[in-house]
Amino acid sequence: MPLPHTIRQYYTQGDGWLNLKLQEVPLQKPRASEVTLKVHAVSLQYRDLMVSNGRLPGSENKKCIPGSDAAGEIVAVGDDVKGWKIGDRVCPNFTLDHIHGDITGKIKNTGLGGRTDGVLREYVNLPAHSLVRIPEYLSYEEGSSLPCAALTAYNALLGPVPLKGGDYVVVLGTGGVSVFGAQIALASGAIVIATSSSDEKLEVVKKLGVQHVINYNKTPNWEDEVLRITGGTGADHIIEARSRVGGSNTILKSTKAVKYSGFIHLIGIVSGGDSGLPILAATNKAITLRGILIGSVKQFEDMNRLLSARQIHPVIDKVFTFEQLIDAYSYLESQKHVGKIVIKVSKN
Repeated sequence: MPLPHTIRQYYTQGDGWLNLKLQEVPLQKPRASEVTLKVHAVSLQYRDLMVSNGRLPGSENKKCIPGSDAAGEIVAVGDDVKGWKIGDRVCPNFTLDHIHGDITGKIKNTGLGGRTDGVLREYVNLPAHSLVRIPEYLSYEEGSSLPCAALTAYNALLGPVPLKGGDYVVVLGTGGVSVFGAQIALASGAIVIATSSSDEKLEVVKKLGVQHVINYNKTPNWEDEVLRITGGTGADHIIEARSRVGGSNTILKSTKAVKYSGFIHLIGIVSGGDSGLPILAATNKAITLRGILIGSVKQFEDMNRLLSARQIHPVIDKVFTFEQLIDAYSYLESQKHVGKIVIKVSKN
């Protein structure tokens, strides 16, 4: 099938998601080391709101194409590309140049949808080294949820110090990272405690197999309930997916809820009212506070093997059309979702 001469893409100038603009531009040929991806689906995350509102450090008032998490089909291959062919179903890694090992400042700047133009467009040229194959059993919509939310949760729980069977894992909230964290922890034999402000959302995660749930509106001192569930010991791992979850100062509660020598994984944006990291509390309990910046291509491939072995399906809350992007952003900001919000870009 011949490729189009022009494509549609969204752009933002950091002046709010209500001002996202759709434009038509020429489709460029891929460079020798690139492939052209027909974008089938894009999932959203809280960071996308920050980019559109000009609040992501480094991208303030910068015109850019938003969106970081895509799934699509290779439709053209550069002359030097090996290992990929037309028709392959792939996702780009969130950080294009993070292939393996530790992240660096230079690599961080290749994160899609911020300093580097993103994927909210019909076609995109991407470096071949950034690609990961989508598990065969997943749809494009499901695959689009993997690059950020799933990989972040995987890196937290099965990264340098992986959880063990029987560990207690607390996930704060029911957004994409937290839900994937629950699924990955359960697949690895852990006991999961999930928190939310909504009983309806907690019912969704209970259907995934989560053993314990806490409504933090009804139980503001949820850290005490974690200690009760764990017999006074505390959780082995806590995923602090910190957009606007759990009220202010969740990190202080997490230091009380985690066990001695336990792990608190810091993910996302600090919730309103946080007064800083509790260094003294962390030191007194020998807690490891670890910041997570997504993950590498190698970790992405390792994660996909686990997902495939356990046949884990991402939780997709709602799918919007490409033309409904502003409605999708509005729904994302409302925080009514459980799991992921997805944009269906391609109509075929």
